[in-house]
Amino acid sequence: MAFLELRDLKKSYRSPEGEIQTVLDVEHFELGASEQVAIEGRSGSGKTTFLNLIAGILRPETGSVRLDGEEVSGLSEARRDAFRARNIGYVFQTFNLLGGYTALENVMLGMAFGPGIDRSFARALLVGLGLEDRLNHRPSQMSIGQQQRVALARALANRPRLVLADEPTGNLDPHHAGEALRLIRELCGEHEAALLLVSHDRDVLSSFDRVETFAELNRVAVL
Repeated sequence: MAFLELRDLKKSYRSPEGEIQTVLDVEHFELGASEQVAIEGRSGSGKTTFLNLIAGILRPETGSVRLDGEEVSGLSEARRDAFRARNIGYVFQTFNLLGGYTALENVMLGMAFGPGIDRSFARALLVGLGLEDRLNHRPSQMSIGQQQRVALARALANRPRLVLADEPTGNLDPHHAGEALRLIRELCGEHEAALLLVSHDRDVLSSFDRVETFAELNRVAVL
């Protein structure tokens, strides 16, 4: 049995004109436990919607999202939120850090929605990412690369079994992009978490053994 399995997954939105537009139609996708997979696709093709359905942020009209044998898509919103906090780490393209809180507080706040706050582990994650001298800095006091590392620490704070990364290097220069990718992959390996990363960056994609093309996964033709 696959660790993550998607079947007949569909998502639609209503346009401003009132028309129903299907943006995602994925017949089948599988990811193994601890496997690291990249998905290639251009902006606007539905990749973020795809990740949000897996994470339970969105609910599909039809289809199944099964993670480690549990059907996620059939859960209520509250139970999906709880399941995500326990099992899934999400690295957003825009980081989504809270500006009024320090790096350490941002990571601990992420823990509050999962098994519970573990200050020593939050600190250890940040120190391991080279942020020992930035623990009490707010996002505005840190570089983009440092913010990216805080976002990565937050995604791993609850020891998730699956990490989703949405264009995690999109806002970084080539040097910091390479460093961020290395850290994401190394930390997922250390924590035995599966990784599903979406990107259109050829340098990022070339480092993965398995790369799926989103245009082939999604049966909806995106203009």
